[in-house]
Amino acid sequence: MPEPRPILTIGHSPDPDDAFMWWPLGNAEPGAEREPTIDAGRFRFRAVPADIESLNLRASERGDLDVTAMSAHAYPHARGRYRITSCGASMGDGFGPKVVAREARGVDWLRSAERLIAVPGERTSAYLALRMLAGRAFGHVVVDFDRIIEVVAAGERVGGVGAPDAGLVIHEGQLTYARDGLTQVVDLGAWWKERTGGPLPLGLNCVRRDLDERFGPGALEELNTTLRRSVEHAMERRETGLGVAMGYARGLTLEDADTFVGMYVNRLTVDMGREGVGAIARLLREGAGLGLCPEPGEIDVLGVGRG
Repeated sequence: MPEPRPILTIGHSPDPDDAFMWWPLGNAEPGAEREPTIDAGRFRFRAVPADIESLNLRASERGDLDVTAMSAHAYPHARGRYRITSCGASMGDGFGPKVVAREARGVDWLRSAERLIAVPGERTSAYLALRMLAGRAFGHVVVDFDRIIEVVAAGERVGGVGAPDAGLVIHEGQLTYARDGLTQVVDLGAWWKERTGGPLPLGLNCVRRDLDERFGPGALEELNTTLRRSVEHAMERRETGLGVAMGYARGLTLEDADTFVGMYVNRLTVDMGREGVGAIARLLREGAGLGLCPEPGEIDVLGVGRG
């Protein structure tokens, strides 16, 4: 007999922390079906892994995924279609994306029109933070996030514009860049913490605004509760979750993956609370004030501080 529950698509970046958070939801992908390990309520879920910049553009241009990760920087472009959930965010509390180079350099070295930096996407939060730190002078070229370290280490020409002098690394590259002979220029999360005293908002989890219209009143609140239950369940069953996360842990040891998940699945992931909302507001309003992103309007977060 066909399963009567509707299927929601859930877009996530192909990295260990997202895989860790959402494995309890199961996967309704035909041919790769996996049952949830929690009560998922009225919905089933189909995982749609994709790099974060692709998810950013998909959210703002198509808005077809029911649940999706997106960069905080992308939220002003997609807020007409999506609300942020109180759970599922990735925030760097004193750590975060890093600019790395082949030789030791200072931050002032970045502030030059002669500099070319490989970045993982123009709507990533890492790119926004880098522009806030280093200004508009430097040139950039977009490179797939999982090739940035390779490109910088090899001095490889990309995009017809030359070989990048430095790279902006996200995801597991934050832990592995030194293995390829690169050195840190700046840790953007540490810079933001020193400057503001708060965490740097990186990835958000968002849901389509029309779910109550499509599935009946209370669907959004129920979904937010289910997503939070998934994160809590994963944290309670860490060993199992790390086994799933290793499927997305490019070049990481199990110990590395455990470290990475610990960095980005924490109390603010369970419920960002007012601290998280305030951090998002500060990042986007300062960015808008510098002309680096649209005005964000209200930071509309579903379920903050509940439960």
